[in-house]
Amino acid sequence: MATRTEANRGYDTGFFGHPRGLATLFFTEMWERFSYYGMRAILILYMVAPVSAGGLGFSVPKGGAVYGFYTALVYLMNLPGGWLADRIIGQQRAVLYGAILISAGEFCLVAPGLPMFYVGLALLMLGTGLLKPNVSTIVGQLYGAGDARRDSGFSIFYMGINVGALISPLICGYIGERISWRLGFGAAGVGMLAGLIQYALSGKYLGTAGREPGARATPAQKRNGLLAGLGSAAALALIAALGRAGMINLTAELISDALGWVLLAISAAVFAWLIFGRGWSAIERKRAVATLVIFAASAIFWAAYEQAGSSLNLFAERNTDRHVFGWEFPASWFQFVQPVFVIALAPVFAWLWIALRHREPSVPAKFSWGLLLGGLAFAILVPAAAFSLAGKLVSPWWLTGTYFLQTLGELCLSPVGLSAMTKLAPQRVAGFMMGVWFLSVSIGDWTAGKAASLYESMPLTELFGVVATVSVAAAVVLALVTRPTVRLMSGVK
Repeated sequence: MATRTEANRGYDTGFFGHPRGLATLFFTEMWERFSYYGMRAILILYMVAPVSAGGLGFSVPKGGAVYGFYTALVYLMNLPGGWLADRIIGQQRAVLYGAILISAGEFCLVAPGLPMFYVGLALLMLGTGLLKPNVSTIVGQLYGAGDARRDSGFSIFYMGINVGALISPLICGYIGERISWRLGFGAAGVGMLAGLIQYALSGKYLGTAGREPGARATPAQKRNGLLAGLGSAAALALIAALGRAGMINLTAELISDALGWVLLAISAAVFAWLIFGRGWSAIERKRAVATLVIFAASAIFWAAYEQAGSSLNLFAERNTDRHVFGWEFPASWFQFVQPVFVIALAPVFAWLWIALRHREPSVPAKFSWGLLLGGLAFAILVPAAAFSLAGKLVSPWWLTGTYFLQTLGELCLSPVGLSAMTKLAPQRVAGFMMGVWFLSVSIGDWTAGKAASLYESMPLTELFGVVATVSVAAAVVLALVTRPTVRLMSGVK
């Protein structure tokens, strides 16, 4: 009988030819994504809905700013979440604590009052920062070095993400738009509770994967981490106090703009450390440069893709004909279109990468295709935007076509990126490097929120056209630097 350690290294085939622990992580991530995408499907709609309709009555620029700030922080918190797991608590406990915080955050959104709304968002940020990077890191640790099933396993895991993302808009979106916004958030909380219970009961199948930190933090590192956390909290408290005292003009838009600069500064600091810092081998430095190329491509892709929950959600509500046989379906239901395509196509892509294992395109080449498809997805929306500017409601097939192309791009980029990060990252900072991957998503989410804030002030043809142009141009540039990037990856395939 294989030992538990052997199982973690790739000898376990208890879940459709993959390690049994993949099932535990599949369902944990499925319910966490049910929670996230359920609340995201109605978040901006809830914020801009009038108070008389149960919403918060925010302006579109303010709603877009809060949306971008929240979704960006959700992924930015993956950095400290990954570090905490790497150095102190291990990935398994980080996932458990994250699920608890996410559940609490969703139920805070159910409570009335603006303060509880912001408390709920804060808990969701912290919880996702603990759970999201570490559950993906554990997936990578289930497989041994050189295991050909790794990319296929990540594609299966990614399908779990989209099962949750498929179900949640239908349930949370309908409850939120047709019954009560806050009850919609409550439904998302129930989903996370289900994931938490499942994880607690089946965590034994993970074995030693992610059980202990990869490298124990020294007392000095723990002290520095604590000081950094306390310093950040103190700075936020001071800014909030100055705003309440009227000493600074603190608005959602101003805070969101400041976050954009913070994200750029953090990215620069992280890669300066990875490339020029002490303690890295020559190969690790080269791989860090390759990671930077992938990071930039990822940020641009997600800046377009994540508009599904912001500007495209507003386009669905305000500019799209949603009547079927005389019944108008909720705008948030468009959020389930992408997961439908992913679930249908993910097995095809998982099979494709295995079938092409001897002549498989490189990671940068796959990313280039992802960017190209993401740009074309917005290009086809330009004529639809022109129709809408003439005061017409456009066919839902425009958005459906956009989401189809985005999904093809997503499957070329996202599961491949997750897998690549687990292979490029030095093992002693595996969780942190997964946080770096989600930092790129954070930048994309912030940009997507910024796009939504321009929805009423910028012609839609221009807004969608800019997104398409930037994405296609980035695809061309990446295609040109694919070969040198592959060389920098130093043998990682």
